Amino acid sequence: MTTTMPTHRSSATVDGVEITRKRDTRGALLTVVTWILALGFFFPVLWMVLTAFKKESEAATDPPTFIFTPTLEQFREVFDAGIGTPLLNSLFATILSTILVLLLGVPAAFALSLRPVRKTQDALFFFISTKMLPIVAAIIPLYVIVGRIGMLDNIWTLVILYTAMNLPIAVWMMRSFFLEVPGELLEAASIDGASLWTSVREVILPLVSPGIAATALICVIFSWNEFFFAVNMTAVNAQTMPVFLTGFMSGQGLYWAQLSAASVLAALPVVICGWIAQNKLVRGLSFGAIK
Repeated sequence: MTTTMPTHRSSATVDGVEITRKRDTRGALLTVVTWILALGFFFPVLWMVLTAFKKESEAATDPPTFIFTPTLEQFREVFDAGIGTPLLNSLFATILSTILVLLLGVPAAFALSLRPVRKTQDALFFFISTKMLPIVAAIIPLYVIVGRIGMLDNIWTLVILYTAMNLPIAVWMMRSFFLEVPGELLEAASIDGASLWTSVREVILPLVSPGIAATALICVIFSWNEFFFAVNMTAVNAQTMPVFLTGFMSGQGLYWAQLSAASVLAALPVVICGWIAQNKLVRGLSFGAIK
């Protein structure tokens, strides 16, 4: 017995070391593959940023030019082309529609979760059913209606359409966040004498604030990137950034450097919003909606 026990122990130790090595190798391989995939997804963005600082002749070379002298010429060309108005239009439509979505969606989601109303499932199905109709099938009736009331090429038209477009998503997301909040909190607050509005403001909203931030950011992204409504409902006065970017595509070809510079400027607001809300965004995305 004294001679066999060490043998078993040593063999078990060797097996444990081999298993640990295999796990370490697997983990290192998975890390390398993850980095390769991440760099592959990020490379087009990096190439767009680099191209924005090239001259137009350097951006169109084949093979591509990797060594060049950076210049701000393309950004000056973009500002000279009148990026200010589309940028302000996109900011106005995105911010205002997101505020309206939150003002309408948060109470609706609360009523469908912690304080459920009659036929909750029917209401939820109605909200999500509005996303089932393809936009292209509704564009002609919308265009006729908007034209009849004289709202074509009007930024308020996009505000209304973006609000209607994002409201169902916001209701479903916020409902998931509210369902994560224990209903006993409202009961405890009411026992302490707090009104419903006080309970929601002081207890519920601070708990779901990460979810509100995540919902707001998704609405901002969807509104900022929306192209179909903007290109059909606007012309000059209410032109947004996605429509403005198409102006760098002509029958003579693409202005790669100017298009890249304009795309960098168009992406900056959303990147800045995501960077500001990153802490609450991570908490929000793991809180309920995409859990």
